Amino acid sequence: MWDYMESQNLADFPRPVHHRIPNFKGSHLACQSIKGLDVFARAWGVKVDPDKPLEGVRLLALQSKKTLLVPTPRLRSGLFNKITPPPGATKEVLRRCATSQGVRSYSVPIGLDSKVCVDLVVVGSVAVSEKGWRIGKGEGYADLEYAMMVSMGAVSQQTPVVTVVHDCQVVDIPEALLGDHDVTVDYILTPTRVIATGCERPRPVGIMWSKISHEMMEKIPILRSLRDRERRAGKDVTLQERPQHLRGSGGQQAAPLSTGRPQSAPQPETDSVGAAQGSLQGQPAPLAATVFIGNLPRDARVGDLKRVLRGVGMMPPRLTWQGPQGRAFLHLQDPATAQQAVCQLQGLSLGPNTLTVALARGHTDQ
Repeated sequence: MWDYMESQNLADFPRPVHHRIPNFKGSHLACQSIKGLDVFARAWGVKVDPDKPLEGVRLLALQSKKTLLVPTPRLRSGLFNKITPPPGATKEVLRRCATSQGVRSYSVPIGLDSKVCVDLVVVGSVAVSEKGWRIGKGEGYADLEYAMMVSMGAVSQQTPVVTVVHDCQVVDIPEALLGDHDVTVDYILTPTRVIATGCERPRPVGIMWSKISHEMMEKIPILRSLRDRERRAGKDVTLQERPQHLRGSGGQQAAPLSTGRPQSAPQPETDSVGAAQGSLQGQPAPLAATVFIGNLPRDARVGDLKRVLRGVGMMPPRLTWQGPQGRAFLHLQDPATAQQAVCQLQGLSLGPNTLTVALARGHTDQ
Protein backbone atom coordinates (compact mmCIF):
# COMPACT_ATOMS: atom_id res chain seq x y z
CA MET A 1 0.00 0.00 0.00
CA TRP A 2 2.80 2.41 0.88
CA ASP A 3 4.62 1.62 -2.39
CA TYR A 4 1.42 2.04 -4.40
CA MET A 5 0.52 5.41 -2.90
CA GLU A 6 4.02 6.72 -3.55
CA SER A 7 4.28 5.33 -7.09
CA GLN A 8 0.87 6.74 -8.06
CA ASN A 9 1.67 10.09 -6.42
CA LEU A 10 -1.37 9.79 -4.17
CA ALA A 11 0.71 10.40 -1.06
CA ASP A 12 1.06 13.82 0.51
CA PHE A 13 3.40 15.43 3.06
CA PRO A 14 5.16 14.04 5.03
CA ARG A 15 6.81 11.76 2.51
CA PRO A 16 7.79 9.06 1.98
CA VAL A 17 4.76 7.55 3.68
CA HIS A 18 6.42 4.22 4.47
CA HIS A 19 6.05 3.11 8.10
CA ARG A 20 3.46 5.83 8.74
CA ILE A 21 -0.28 6.28 8.67
CA PRO A 22 -0.06 7.73 5.16
CA ASN A 23 -1.25 11.22 4.41
CA PHE A 24 -2.90 11.51 1.01
CA LYS A 25 -4.12 14.06 -1.48
CA GLY A 26 -7.74 14.77 -0.67
CA SER A 27 -7.49 14.02 3.05
CA HIS A 28 -9.02 17.37 4.00
CA LEU A 29 -12.01 16.68 1.73
CA ALA A 30 -12.44 13.21 3.25
CA CYS A 31 -12.37 14.68 6.76
CA GLN A 32 -15.19 17.09 5.90
CA SER A 33 -17.57 14.15 5.50
CA ILE A 34 -17.59 13.58 9.25
CA LYS A 35 -19.84 16.64 9.61
CA GLY A 36 -22.64 14.61 8.04
CA LEU A 37 -22.42 11.77 10.58
CA ASP A 38 -24.92 11.77 13.45
CA VAL A 39 -22.29 10.13 15.64
CA PHE A 40 -20.13 13.24 15.24
CA ALA A 41 -22.99 15.68 15.79
CA ARG A 42 -23.99 13.92 19.04
CA ALA A 43 -20.45 13.50 20.38
CA TRP A 44 -19.06 15.73 23.13
CA GLY A 45 -15.74 14.01 23.67
CA VAL A 46 -13.82 13.01 20.52
CA LYS A 47 -10.53 11.10 20.52
CA VAL A 48 -8.58 11.65 17.29
CA ASP A 49 -5.19 10.13 16.55
CA PRO A 50 -2.31 12.57 15.87
CA ASP A 51 -1.74 11.41 12.30
CA LYS A 52 -1.47 14.06 9.56
CA PRO A 53 -4.46 12.86 7.43
CA LEU A 54 -6.74 13.33 10.48
CA GLU A 55 -5.83 17.00 10.91
CA GLY A 56 -9.11 18.07 9.30
CA VAL A 57 -11.15 16.07 11.82
CA ARG A 58 -9.22 17.61 14.72
CA LEU A 59 -9.96 21.08 13.33
CA LEU A 60 -13.68 20.34 12.92
CA ALA A 61 -13.86 19.04 16.49
CA LEU A 62 -12.31 22.26 17.79
CA GLN A 63 -14.53 24.45 15.61
CA SER A 64 -17.57 22.53 16.93
CA LYS A 65 -16.39 23.21 20.52
CA LYS A 66 -16.07 19.52 21.30
CA THR A 67 -13.59 18.13 23.81
CA LEU A 68 -10.67 16.99 21.66
CA LEU A 69 -8.40 14.28 23.04
CA VAL A 70 -5.25 13.27 21.16
CA PRO A 71 -3.14 10.28 22.21
CA THR A 72 0.42 10.94 23.29
CA PRO A 73 2.74 9.76 20.46
CA ARG A 74 3.79 6.20 21.24
CA LEU A 75 2.21 6.65 24.69
CA ARG A 76 5.55 7.85 26.02
CA SER A 77 4.20 10.31 28.60
CA GLY A 78 0.61 9.21 29.15
CA LEU A 79 -2.49 8.27 27.21
CA PHE A 80 -4.24 11.51 26.26
CA ASN A 81 -3.59 15.18 25.77
CA LYS A 82 -6.60 17.49 25.88
CA ILE A 83 -6.30 20.24 23.30
CA THR A 84 -7.12 23.59 24.92
CA PRO A 85 -7.13 26.53 22.48
CA PRO A 86 -6.52 29.95 24.03
CA PRO A 87 -9.62 32.04 24.85
CA GLY A 88 -11.04 33.79 21.81
CA ALA A 89 -8.97 31.69 19.42
CA THR A 90 -9.34 32.73 15.80
CA LYS A 91 -9.89 30.27 12.97
CA GLU A 92 -6.18 30.47 12.19
CA VAL A 93 -5.23 29.66 15.79
CA LEU A 94 -7.66 26.72 15.81
CA ARG A 95 -6.09 25.51 12.58
CA ARG A 96 -2.69 25.64 14.28
CA CYS A 97 -4.06 23.79 17.32
CA ALA A 98 -5.11 20.93 15.04
CA THR A 99 -1.57 20.39 13.72
CA SER A 100 1.04 18.18 15.35
CA GLN A 101 2.86 21.28 16.58
CA GLY A 102 -0.39 22.66 17.99
CA VAL A 103 -1.06 19.39 19.79
CA ARG A 104 2.26 19.87 21.57
CA SER A 105 1.78 23.58 22.28
CA TYR A 106 -1.90 23.80 23.23
CA SER A 107 -2.53 20.68 25.29
CA VAL A 108 -2.68 19.46 28.85
CA PRO A 109 -2.13 15.82 29.87
CA ILE A 110 -5.05 13.74 31.08
CA GLY A 111 -4.19 11.35 33.90
CA LEU A 112 -5.54 7.91 34.70
CA ASP A 113 -7.72 9.31 37.46
CA SER A 114 -9.47 11.78 35.16
CA LYS A 115 -13.07 10.92 34.42
CA VAL A 116 -12.90 10.84 30.64
CA CYS A 117 -15.86 9.99 28.41
CA VAL A 118 -15.06 9.40 24.75
CA ASP A 119 -18.16 9.47 22.52
CA LEU A 120 -16.34 9.00 19.21
CA VAL A 121 -12.99 7.46 18.25
CA VAL A 122 -11.19 8.47 15.03
CA VAL A 123 -8.18 6.38 13.99
CA GLY A 124 -5.78 6.38 11.07
CA SER A 125 -5.29 3.32 8.87
CA VAL A 126 -2.92 1.94 6.28
CA ALA A 127 -5.66 -0.28 4.84
CA VAL A 128 -9.29 -1.00 5.72
CA SER A 129 -12.02 -3.22 4.30
CA GLU A 130 -15.67 -2.40 3.70
CA LYS A 131 -16.42 -4.95 6.42
CA GLY A 132 -14.69 -2.67 8.92
CA TRP A 133 -11.48 -4.64 9.32
CA ARG A 134 -8.47 -2.38 9.74
CA ILE A 135 -4.69 -2.59 9.37
CA GLY A 136 -2.41 0.07 10.86
CA LYS A 137 1.36 0.50 10.76
CA GLY A 138 1.80 -2.88 12.43
CA GLU A 139 2.98 -1.56 15.79
CA GLY A 140 -0.34 -2.00 17.59
CA TYR A 141 -0.56 1.42 19.23
CA ALA A 142 -4.12 2.22 18.06
CA ASP A 143 -5.35 -1.16 19.31
CA LEU A 144 -3.53 -0.69 22.61
CA GLU A 145 -4.91 2.85 23.04
CA TYR A 146 -8.44 1.50 22.56
CA ALA A 147 -7.89 -1.32 25.04
CA MET A 148 -6.53 1.17 27.57
CA MET A 149 -9.59 3.39 27.09
CA VAL A 150 -11.80 0.37 27.79
CA SER A 151 -9.83 -0.36 30.97
CA MET A 152 -10.29 3.27 32.05
CA GLY A 153 -14.03 3.14 31.36
CA ALA A 154 -13.73 5.85 28.70
CA VAL A 155 -15.31 3.80 25.87
CA SER A 156 -17.67 0.85 25.48
CA GLN A 157 -18.54 -1.63 22.76
CA GLN A 158 -21.12 0.90 21.52
CA THR A 159 -18.62 3.75 21.03
CA PRO A 160 -18.40 4.32 17.26
CA VAL A 161 -15.02 4.19 15.51
CA VAL A 162 -14.27 6.14 12.32
CA THR A 163 -11.28 6.04 9.98
CA VAL A 164 -10.24 8.43 7.18
CA VAL A 165 -8.42 6.97 4.15
CA HIS A 166 -7.89 7.39 0.42
CA ASP A 167 -10.17 5.33 -1.80
CA CYS A 168 -7.25 3.13 -2.80
CA GLN A 169 -6.79 2.12 0.85
CA VAL A 170 -10.20 0.39 0.93
CA VAL A 171 -9.32 -3.20 0.06
CA ASP A 172 -10.31 -6.77 0.87
CA ILE A 173 -8.61 -7.98 4.04
CA PRO A 174 -8.61 -11.70 4.91
CA GLU A 175 -10.25 -12.34 8.27
CA ALA A 176 -7.31 -14.59 9.12
CA LEU A 177 -5.19 -11.46 9.54
CA LEU A 178 -7.38 -10.20 12.39
CA GLY A 179 -6.68 -10.92 16.02
CA ASP A 180 -9.00 -10.60 19.00
CA HIS A 181 -7.07 -7.48 20.04
CA ASP A 182 -7.69 -5.64 16.74
CA VAL A 183 -10.00 -2.63 16.62
CA THR A 184 -12.62 -2.58 13.87
CA VAL A 185 -14.30 0.51 12.41
CA ASP A 186 -17.93 1.52 11.91
CA TYR A 187 -17.43 4.27 9.32
CA ILE A 188 -14.87 4.80 6.55
CA LEU A 189 -14.48 8.30 5.11
CA THR A 190 -12.75 8.73 1.74
CA PRO A 191 -12.65 11.71 -0.63
CA THR A 192 -15.56 10.19 -2.60
CA ARG A 193 -17.49 7.95 -0.19
CA VAL A 194 -18.87 7.48 3.29
CA ILE A 195 -19.02 3.76 4.06
CA ALA A 196 -21.06 2.43 6.96
CA THR A 197 -19.48 -0.96 7.57
CA GLY A 198 -22.15 -2.51 9.80
CA CYS A 199 -19.32 -4.42 11.47
CA GLU A 200 -20.49 -6.61 14.34
CA ARG A 201 -17.15 -8.18 15.23
CA PRO A 202 -16.55 -7.65 18.97
CA ARG A 203 -13.86 -5.17 19.91
CA PRO A 204 -11.33 -5.69 22.72
CA VAL A 205 -12.87 -5.64 26.20
CA GLY A 206 -9.68 -4.46 27.85
CA ILE A 207 -5.93 -4.92 27.76
CA MET A 208 -4.86 -8.43 26.79
CA TRP A 209 -1.78 -8.64 28.97
CA SER A 210 -0.66 -11.91 27.44
CA LYS A 211 -0.01 -9.99 24.20
CA ILE A 212 2.04 -7.25 25.90
CA SER A 213 5.79 -7.75 25.74
CA HIS A 214 8.21 -6.91 28.52
CA GLU A 215 9.90 -4.47 26.15
CA MET A 216 6.64 -2.59 25.60
CA MET A 217 6.07 -2.43 29.35
CA GLU A 218 9.47 -0.81 29.77
CA LYS A 219 8.72 1.84 27.15
CA ILE A 220 5.19 2.83 28.25
CA PRO A 221 4.96 4.06 31.88
CA ILE A 222 1.16 4.44 31.85
CA LEU A 223 0.87 0.78 30.88
CA ARG A 224 2.77 -0.18 34.02
CA SER A 225 0.36 1.91 36.11
CA LEU A 226 -2.68 0.25 34.55
CA ARG A 227 -1.16 -3.17 35.11
CA ASP A 228 -0.64 -2.40 38.80
CA ARG A 229 -4.28 -1.34 39.10
CA GLU A 230 -5.59 -4.45 37.43
CA ARG A 231 -3.30 -6.67 39.49
CA ARG A 232 -4.71 -5.14 42.67
CA ALA A 233 -8.19 -5.77 41.29
CA GLY A 234 -7.36 -9.49 41.06
CA LYS A 235 -7.03 -9.74 37.30
CA ASP A 236 -4.53 -11.95 35.50
CA VAL A 237 -1.82 -9.58 34.25
CA THR A 238 0.71 -12.17 33.09
CA LEU A 239 2.76 -10.71 30.24
CA GLN A 240 3.82 -12.30 26.97
CA GLU A 241 6.52 -14.89 27.54
CA ARG A 242 9.99 -13.66 26.72
CA PRO A 243 11.44 -15.04 23.46
CA GLN A 244 13.70 -18.05 23.95
CA HIS A 245 16.80 -16.16 22.82
CA LEU A 246 16.35 -13.73 25.73
CA ARG A 247 16.45 -16.53 28.29
CA GLY A 248 19.44 -18.25 29.84
CA SER A 249 20.04 -21.96 30.05
CA GLY A 250 17.54 -24.03 32.01
CA GLY A 251 14.75 -21.55 31.25
CA GLN A 252 16.21 -18.90 33.56
CA GLN A 253 15.82 -15.35 32.47
CA ALA A 254 19.01 -13.94 31.03
CA ALA A 255 20.79 -11.10 32.75
CA PRO A 256 19.40 -7.70 31.77
CA LEU A 257 21.08 -5.76 29.04
CA SER A 258 23.82 -3.40 30.13
CA THR A 259 22.47 -0.03 31.17
CA GLY A 260 25.72 1.83 30.74
CA ARG A 261 27.28 3.30 27.66
CA PRO A 262 28.09 0.61 25.08
CA GLN A 263 31.75 -0.33 25.45
CA SER A 264 32.37 -0.21 21.71
CA ALA A 265 30.33 2.90 21.00
CA PRO A 266 31.96 5.02 18.30
CA GLN A 267 33.77 8.02 19.71
CA PRO A 268 32.31 11.23 18.34
CA GLU A 269 34.64 13.47 16.37
CA THR A 270 32.47 16.31 17.55
CA ASP A 271 30.63 16.65 20.83
CA SER A 272 27.70 14.37 21.59
CA VAL A 273 24.41 16.20 21.17
CA GLY A 274 21.48 15.35 23.43
CA ALA A 275 18.23 14.48 21.69
CA ALA A 276 14.95 16.28 22.30
CA GLN A 277 14.27 14.36 25.46
CA GLY A 278 17.06 14.25 28.03
CA SER A 279 17.44 11.80 30.88
CA LEU A 280 16.06 12.65 34.29
CA GLN A 281 18.17 14.56 36.78
CA GLY A 282 21.11 14.52 34.38
CA GLN A 283 21.59 10.75 34.71
CA PRO A 284 22.38 8.86 31.50
CA ALA A 285 19.49 6.84 30.10
CA PRO A 286 19.94 3.05 30.05
CA LEU A 287 21.29 2.48 26.55
CA ALA A 288 22.28 -0.83 25.01
CA ALA A 289 21.94 -0.54 21.24
CA THR A 290 23.02 1.89 18.53
CA VAL A 291 21.61 2.77 15.10
CA PHE A 292 23.88 4.18 12.37
CA ILE A 293 22.52 6.94 10.11
CA GLY A 294 24.62 7.78 7.07
CA ASN A 295 24.52 9.73 3.80
CA LEU A 296 23.77 12.99 5.63
CA PRO A 297 24.06 16.06 3.40
CA ARG A 298 27.28 18.01 3.92
CA ASP A 299 25.39 21.14 4.97
CA ALA A 300 23.01 19.32 7.31
CA ARG A 301 22.77 20.37 10.94
CA VAL A 302 21.80 18.30 13.94
CA GLY A 303 18.52 20.22 14.18
CA ASP A 304 17.61 19.05 10.66
CA LEU A 305 18.01 15.42 11.68
CA LYS A 306 16.04 15.96 14.88
CA ARG A 307 13.16 17.38 12.84
CA VAL A 308 13.16 14.26 10.65
CA LEU A 309 13.16 12.05 13.76
CA ARG A 310 10.33 14.01 15.38
CA GLY A 311 8.36 13.69 12.15
CA VAL A 312 8.19 9.92 12.68
CA GLY A 313 7.61 10.23 16.43
CA MET A 314 11.13 9.24 17.43
CA MET A 315 13.01 10.82 20.34
CA PRO A 316 16.18 8.84 21.07
CA PRO A 317 17.66 9.22 24.56
CA ARG A 318 21.00 10.26 23.04
CA LEU A 319 22.19 11.27 19.61
CA THR A 320 25.85 11.49 18.57
CA TRP A 321 26.36 13.91 15.70
CA GLN A 322 29.25 13.45 13.26
CA GLY A 323 27.99 15.77 10.55
CA PRO A 324 31.34 16.50 8.90
CA GLN A 325 31.67 12.75 8.27
CA GLY A 326 28.08 12.58 7.00
CA ARG A 327 26.83 10.32 9.80
CA ALA A 328 25.15 10.20 13.17
CA PHE A 329 24.37 7.54 15.79
CA LEU A 330 21.17 7.01 17.78
CA HIS A 331 21.75 5.36 21.16
CA LEU A 332 18.68 3.38 22.21
CA GLN A 333 17.55 1.32 25.18
CA ASP A 334 17.57 -2.18 23.71
CA PRO A 335 18.10 -4.17 20.48
CA ALA A 336 14.35 -4.50 19.84
CA THR A 337 13.93 -0.71 19.93
CA ALA A 338 16.96 -0.31 17.66
CA GLN A 339 15.58 -2.79 15.10
CA GLN A 340 12.23 -1.01 15.16
CA ALA A 341 14.01 2.31 14.58
CA VAL A 342 15.86 0.88 11.57
CA CYS A 343 12.59 -0.25 10.01
CA GLN A 344 10.90 3.05 10.78
CA LEU A 345 13.64 5.20 9.27
CA GLN A 346 14.13 3.23 6.05
CA GLY A 347 13.51 5.37 2.98
CA LEU A 348 13.51 8.71 4.81
CA SER A 349 15.28 11.67 3.22
CA LEU A 350 17.14 14.67 4.57
CA GLY A 351 17.36 17.35 1.93
CA PRO A 352 18.29 15.71 -1.39
CA ASN A 353 19.79 12.62 0.26
CA THR A 354 18.07 9.35 1.14
CA LEU A 355 19.39 8.33 4.54
CA THR A 356 21.35 5.12 5.02
CA VAL A 357 20.13 3.37 8.17
CA ALA A 358 21.47 0.20 9.81
CA LEU A 359 22.23 -1.35 13.15
CA ALA A 360 25.69 -0.24 14.26
CA ARG A 361 27.91 -3.30 14.40
CA GLY A 362 28.86 -4.47 17.86
CA HIS A 363 26.05 -2.69 19.68
CA THR A 364 23.22 -5.22 19.71
CA ASP A 365 24.98 -8.32 20.90
CA GLN A 366 23.95 -9.58 24.31
